Amino acid sequence: MEFEEYIAAHIDAEPDHLRRLYRRTNLTRLYPRMCSGHAQGRLLVMLTRMINPQRILELGTFTGYSALCFAEGSGAEALIDTVEVDDEYADDLRELFADSPGGEKIRLHIGDAEEYLEGYEGEKYDLIFIDANKRRYTAYFEGSLRVLRSGGYILADNTLWSSKVAENASEGAHDAQTEGIRLFNEHVAADPRVEKVILPIRDGLTIIRKK
Repeated sequence: MEFEEYIAAHIDAEPDHLRRLYRRTNLTRLYPRMCSGHAQGRLLVMLTRMINPQRILELGTFTGYSALCFAEGSGAEALIDTVEVDDEYADDLRELFADSPGGEKIRLHIGDAEEYLEGYEGEKYDLIFIDANKRRYTAYFEGSLRVLRSGGYILADNTLWSSKVAENASEGAHDAQTEGIRLFNEHVAADPRVEKVILPIRDGLTIIRKK
């Protein structure tokens, strides 16, 4: 915790609207750790500024924190499609985006992320953020490559999965989510179509570039 506090004290401050959203997420939602938070959020903003994407796709909206980070880091003409399978919070998300800086760039889609990728026929994306069902990461990756332009980027969250993926396969965790992330990491590592690097920030973030 002290290390995380040190990092937070030496990076750009968390914007007030995101700080309030993060606190509300921790008070009102199950599994609040799914929310990106301060350090990873600032990284998402920085990467977005560096890549300068015009079209962004997010798979897994949760409480909207990362979508707002992409909105913050992208240009005025950027468009962000975010896909969330849980319709229970759809109205809350639409209200959040309507009232937040950059929220006008964000279009919320309620539905299954894999089905969205399979049915998408629009302009190719420049940046895709994968943060949905861990069991389906490999399927999301393959679908994302189809709708991503050459030279575009995929950011995949939670790819170290609390270090479970690095445990000895015969002794470590074997739940479906851990196995899904293990399969994804191995699949991406062996794929010659992409360049890839894993950053050990928070729960692991893999940066993937389509050749």
